[in-house]
Amino acid sequence: MASPKKWHPLASTLCLWKMEVRPQLSPSRDMQPPLPPYEVLPTEVSMEEMPRSTTVMVEETQQQQSPPPRDHLVWSLFTTLYGNFCCLGLLAFVFSVKSRDRKVLGDFSGALSYGSTAKYLNITALVINIVIVVIVIVVVSLVAAGVFRQYQSHYQPPYGYGYGRT
Repeated sequence: MASPKKWHPLASTLCLWKMEVRPQLSPSRDMQPPLPPYEVLPTEVSMEEMPRSTTVMVEETQQQQSPPPRDHLVWSLFTTLYGNFCCLGLLAFVFSVKSRDRKVLGDFSGALSYGSTAKYLNITALVINIVIVVIVIVVVSLVAAGVFRQYQSHYQPPYGYGYGRT
């Protein structure tokens, strides 16, 4: 003899065999583990008679870790090799290596501190190198312009030979 199908308001599926209620799995992004099977309340007990309590659901989610701090090692290496003004590139390289060591050890605050120091040293060296390059370009162009003027005024052909009226 088959038992009649009963529906419980707290369950999401029908109560079938032996009054067991299984929650219906709904597809979700988190794919939470299924809940344990519920037991149906006996008919003589109502929900209004049960003591009121607060239920807190704790979800175990993967912690959204921020990306590890950057150590700027490659930038420091290029600053050391190509623009090592006052050893700023070498200092930046040392701080980058310290930052990478801290990151490997799991000390993200120390890695962030050393990485930001390396970044500021790299920026300072880059700005100084850009200023030096601009100064060198200006000085070379002024010297070249002065030499060209000197050449023009010193080696001007005499009047009547090739230029102007004859």
